[in-house]
Amino acid sequence: SLTCPHCAEFHEGAMETIRNKYVASGNVSYEFRSFVLNGPDFAASLLARCQGPEAFFGLLGSFFADQQGWTEPFTRLTEADQKALAALPQDQQIARLAQLGQLDAYVRTRGIPKAKFDQCLADKGQLDRLTALRNEATDKYKLTGTPGFVINGTTQEGVFTWADLEPRLQAALR
Repeated sequence: SLTCPHCAEFHEGAMETIRNKYVASGNVSYEFRSFVLNGPDFAASLLARCQGPEAFFGLLGSFFADQQGWTEPFTRLTEADQKALAALPQDQQIARLAQLGQLDAYVRTRGIPKAKFDQCLADKGQLDRLTALRNEATDKYKLTGTPGFVINGTTQEGVFTWADLEPRLQAALR
């Protein structure tokens, strides 16, 4: 989850090693699957996924590195903002929430112009895909929180840090 502080810690502490030691060796295939927790998470995940695989991990890194900065404007939404959001048709709520949370300004500095921002947040197919990923995580893999890990189809229970995950990854490679 892009709004999960523990996920940001994991990303910061593990991604370079995962990429350079495990994936680069050809022994591990790494797949990041969004586990959306809230509206800001939906919006940020839609924007990251919309940029395609080349830009995805760079934007993902930005969202994790500056998590507190980009999520902070969402904490200032007023009760009136929340009521206005709730009154919108469901297919317009995420885009409006992203605007109210100033996510458009945040991603513009990372190369996403307003037109692309609007296009990404209006993509019903991607919104449905994020919902399906979350449902698969909870229904099939029985994940209850973030971060969560699956190795070779097996959920890694009680594993939330790189220190916990790496030995299991190494064991799977034997």
